[in-house]
Parts: sequence; C-alpha cells; structure tokens
Amino acid sequence: MIVLIFEGRKLIRSRTKAMTQKPANKTLSKKAKKGFRGFPVATVAFYGPTDEKATKLVVSVLMDDGADPEPMKKWYSESDLRYTPEILQEVLEFIKGNEVKSVAMYDRIVGCPHQEAIDYPQGESCSLCPFWKNRDRWTGEYIH
Repeated sequence: MIVLIFEGRKLIRSRTKAMTQKPANKTLSKKAKKGFRGFPVATVAFYGPTDEKATKLVVSVLMDDGADPEPMKKWYSESDLRYTPEILQEVLEFIKGNEVKSVAMYDRIVGCPHQEAIDYPQGESCSLCPFWKNRDRWTGEYIH
C-alpha cells in the first residue's frame, strides 16, 4: 500500500506500508464517544469512492468556536485507511500534538475523496465516484 501524507496542500511524506486488516483504532473512537470536552476540537472524516473503502482521511483542528479548521492534515491511500493502524496512530499523535480536548467524527465514510470545484466542476457529480451521485453523504441514502 502506498500512503501519501499532506499538510494543507503540501505533500510532506510518501511511503509504502504493508496492509493489515485489524479493526479501526478503538482509542480514536473512544475519544469521539466522550463528547464535547472543550476546545480545541479535532474533526476526523473518512472519504472514499464508495461507502465501503476509505481512501482519504482528513483531520482538522478547530481552536475555538467559529475558527477556521487549522491545522489540517490529510492522508491518501489505495487501501482502506480505517484499517491501517500506523496511520491511525499518526492521527492520534497529530491530535495529541495539538492538545485537542474533544474529537468529532462520523461512524461512516462521508463522501467522495475528490473536491468539488477542484477535482471536478462545481455543481456536478464526481465522474470518478458514481456511487455518490444522487446520494446524501451524511446518511448514505439516495436523494430523489
């Protein structure tokens, strides 16, 4: 598996890792289940071409209510990032390094890994991820 790690739009590291099929890191889920404990808050979001494979992981930190999400870090892979303990450990280190008190994350993949108006035209569906066309990214249900 090849993993690309970005801070903002800058590629900071690329590496090859052996794929492991362990469940997602329970520590991250436990932190999210604790609920709001104050700022800073880390948001954790998984994206993928379907709702079954996360190829992009984005973690951002909100220092205060209404603040812009900064810092932000992104990981990309052809393999499912939810089952990559090394990457999830890096996420925990990023969260710890930013002295995060609360973690917010969804229990599902929340959409296409490509960015509207950057990777495909504004207002259109991503041609590389037809699974998400006419689908609510938060529930996974079809929109009529």
